Amino acid sequence: MARKTTPAKSVAKKRKAAGKTEKAAKATKAVKAAKAGKAAKLKPEKAQVKADIEAMHGDIRPWTKAEITEAFQRFQKVDPEPKGELQHINPFTLLVAVVLSAQATDAGVNKATPALFAVADTPEKMAKLGEDRVRDFIKTIGLYRNKAKNVIALSEKLIAEHGGVVPADREALEALPGVGRKTANVVLNMAFGQPTMAVDTHVFRVSNRTGLAPGKNVLEVELKLVEVIPAEFMMHAHHWLILHGRYTCLARKPLCEKCIIADLCRWPGKTTLTLAP
Repeated sequence: MARKTTPAKSVAKKRKAAGKTEKAAKATKAVKAAKAGKAAKLKPEKAQVKADIEAMHGDIRPWTKAEITEAFQRFQKVDPEPKGELQHINPFTLLVAVVLSAQATDAGVNKATPALFAVADTPEKMAKLGEDRVRDFIKTIGLYRNKAKNVIALSEKLIAEHGGVVPADREALEALPGVGRKTANVVLNMAFGQPTMAVDTHVFRVSNRTGLAPGKNVLEVELKLVEVIPAEFMMHAHHWLILHGRYTCLARKPLCEKCIIADLCRWPGKTTLTLAP
């Protein structure tokens, strides 16, 4: 004999079924919302990458001389005497610090070098210290084994060929182990007051992204920057651009709303609306 379902039980069953259906609907809606949110987050990044590619290929309008002058006047007003962030004592320790900074952050290098420079601030002391001891001092820095080898080798070469003095010459600097064009430019600028342009990842990004000096490689960007930047700003230009890229024109989330040259910037991916110059 079949059981009779009371009205109260029937209503309860219907409510329970409706509750399950509602929960399922909410879950489906939540999944869709999550997917949509994820997609929404990806879209700006894709647009940014596309905008960076367009800028790198010079597909945006170049800056005028007046606009370039205006941009560097603004940099100068905010920071009249910009300084490099690598800690050093003299030209030799600067050279070593820049060599160590390759594929590493300045902050990371600065954590390791004070102790090293306290015991070896000349090529003679560094060479005497030896590769193993140098390696111990810099083991928190990426590629430290090869860098320790280069630091000892360049120290020995400075002693043998330059009397233990860092040369104020690009060719001589680039002949040292572990020293490339960018490192030479930094040393020539900071240690010897030469108006060189060191192009690192920050300068490369800012130059391409803004349209200031687009180029497909660092040398192309360097030569273009030297060509377009007024001579009066060249002494500090690379520091202004490095600092701008490091703290404002960030790789993934540029702070366009805080950028002092946003109205001059040509980047199609700008995250703030500005009046076209």
